Amino acid sequence: MSVVEVSEVIDARPEAVWDVVANPENLPVWDRHIYEVEGVPKTGLERGTEYTTGVKFMGARAHASARVLEIEPERYSKIELRGLVEGIVETWLEPLDGGRTRLRHRVAYRFKGGPIGELAARAIQMLGATALLRKGIQAQKRQAENSGR
Repeated sequence: MSVVEVSEVIDARPEAVWDVVANPENLPVWDRHIYEVEGVPKTGLERGTEYTTGVKFMGARAHASARVLEIEPERYSKIELRGLVEGIVETWLEPLDGGRTRLRHRVAYRFKGGPIGELAARAIQMLGATALLRKGIQAQKRQAENSGR
């Protein structure tokens, strides 16, 4: 398993940050490789919720399933990924002085074998997993800060 971690201080309260990061329908905004998200309940995420994301790499398309393993609103979530990529995505929110929040993500992942898995693994290796995750957290930061204004 490969593991990447990133964190960012956001000029927004934990509630505003949670509203952004706990909504999987925002995934296409944060990562251009995600082209669709299906199955997210209107009532939001809770333990056991499952949804599917459509991912594209260099013209190839695949789907990944996600299942919420743990969730503590405005504090923590743990999501299991299955499909082309298998892994665990953990998210922490820490309140800071001045109405700010530290957002931290930890992703432990591996790609399944086969031609599409190998293609995706090579693409991630070329682009850099940490750089991709950092780009995503910066998009979350912009969205959370803009939603609070």
